[in-house]
Amino acid sequence: ERVMKQYCDGGEAILEAFRHLGVDHIIASPGSEWSPVWEALARQKVNEKDGPTYLNCWHETLAVDMALAYTRVTNRLQAVLLHAGAGLQQGSLGIHAALLAEIPMVVMSGESVSFGEDPNLPIEPQWYGSLSIVGGPHRLVEPIVKWSQYVASPFTLYESVVRAGEMAQRQPMGPTYLDVPLEAMLHAWTPPAKMRKVPPAPKTQAQPQDVERVAALLINARQPVILTESAGRDPQAFAALVELADLVNIPVGSRGFSYANFPTSHPLYQGSDIASILKQADLILLVKSKAPWYPPSHRPLDATIVAIGENPLSGTMVYQNLQADFYLEGDVAASLRMLAEAVRSAGVGPSKFAERRELWKREHEKIASGLRAAEAAEQGKAVIDPLALCGAVREVMPPDTIYLNETIMHSAILQQHLSWNDPQSYFHGFGGLGQGLGLALGTKLAAPKRPVVLFIGDGAFLYNPIVQAFGASKDHNLPIVVIVCNNGKYLAMKQGHLHHYPDGVAVGADLFHGVHIDGPDYAELGKPFGFHGRRVESPGELKGALEGALTSVKNGTTSILNVVLSR
Repeated sequence: ERVMKQYCDGGEAILEAFRHLGVDHIIASPGSEWSPVWEALARQKVNEKDGPTYLNCWHETLAVDMALAYTRVTNRLQAVLLHAGAGLQQGSLGIHAALLAEIPMVVMSGESVSFGEDPNLPIEPQWYGSLSIVGGPHRLVEPIVKWSQYVASPFTLYESVVRAGEMAQRQPMGPTYLDVPLEAMLHAWTPPAKMRKVPPAPKTQAQPQDVERVAALLINARQPVILTESAGRDPQAFAALVELADLVNIPVGSRGFSYANFPTSHPLYQGSDIASILKQADLILLVKSKAPWYPPSHRPLDATIVAIGENPLSGTMVYQNLQADFYLEGDVAASLRMLAEAVRSAGVGPSKFAERRELWKREHEKIASGLRAAEAAEQGKAVIDPLALCGAVREVMPPDTIYLNETIMHSAILQQHLSWNDPQSYFHGFGGLGQGLGLALGTKLAAPKRPVVLFIGDGAFLYNPIVQAFGASKDHNLPIVVIVCNNGKYLAMKQGHLHHYPDGVAVGADLFHGVHIDGPDYAELGKPFGFHGRRVESPGELKGALEGALTSVKNGTTSILNVVLSR
């Protein structure tokens, strides 16, 4: 029998740190510097020791986005290993998205610092004059991470990884980065005498006197309104928001949102077309809402504005203008529950505002019937309008479906017409296009029993690492439904051109650049992976196509629907 040497080096230090941070998955687009970690993972399996599962990806942004989406659902920190400077640059789109979304993760890449000059440590030659970056790779990501650090010593490696994980989970949460030289990982490591299981980050809480002040505003307001973008990131905040809205009968809406924040069937839900509501408001609660109106300076002049969130003033935004009159900073669920309790303690309940509830219930029903009528009007036509697609999706997909949205031109329609009653049922991406597939796969990894449906524009689809994402879907058994909203063009490009040059040469000559997409039949792209695919060209085909896609994912196979849209 072959003798296997049991090393204890920097690779084991990293893996041990991940264990004590509670990391479920090491998601990586592998690089040659990570052999110490691969060896540690092999020891973990052979020695039957508990620890993170390794997930291999063929693209760096895909790896980061899968970790981002997994944490967004589970609220559990994950680890991403990337290759050197080149891999770090490839993954930067996802890293920046994690920063904007305030998603914690530990991102690491490696390098060499001895370049073969250490006679006792032979190092591969690719680091000399090829992969290394002057000043270190951490310089590349400093603007797009919460914190970055170079690990200079094998003796600080373990605690540096633990520190990076703890720091990532403090408010404001975000990705942290470590540059770890191969030499530090290959060095022998002596575990500390005592290693702790890292506790979760404590939650901050708004001050009681501030809560009392806002509760008084709520009780005395004539037309209060709640706006939210991301309250639904925390299921407890979703429930607390419903509780508060029901208690004081406040309408809930948003100009744009990144999560399912409120049940769409609730009588107080007013959707995303809220301009008329804001004109009447005398009190606006911004619940995890960082960009509630546009332009930023256009606040409703007659309303008092209260910003509620763990981090309402976002350092990741280049410019922000909330113009809040009051703040409740701290855990959102706790703030909302404290507000509700303060209102109840004042002897106020739903009956005080019963007329207001009836008013907004009628408005909700009017909005809902208008949306359904618009969908129905498109069903009998020869071409597929996005409204017909939404109506068919609502009819076919089960209530526990998770929707992801990487569209531009159809985003507002999807937000208005899709429906859900539970948290974690809708997610929108952050940062640049090209991340939808990775986010959908990471969501499926976190919620394997729920159907996951990705709406993605044909332009956005072509920005994604398609082959690599399909490989991850097959390799890791992550079946999803991909609905390509195919209008054959980068329509946002054309509309931007028309906005600035409505009477220009391009309009007069019908000569537009960067608009038309002569794309493939997207439904065929999954064939090398054995995926289900179908091109859909008429409204009458939609229901059957969606049912086929749902059956496919239930049987463990990803489905791609190329839905040809009229606009």
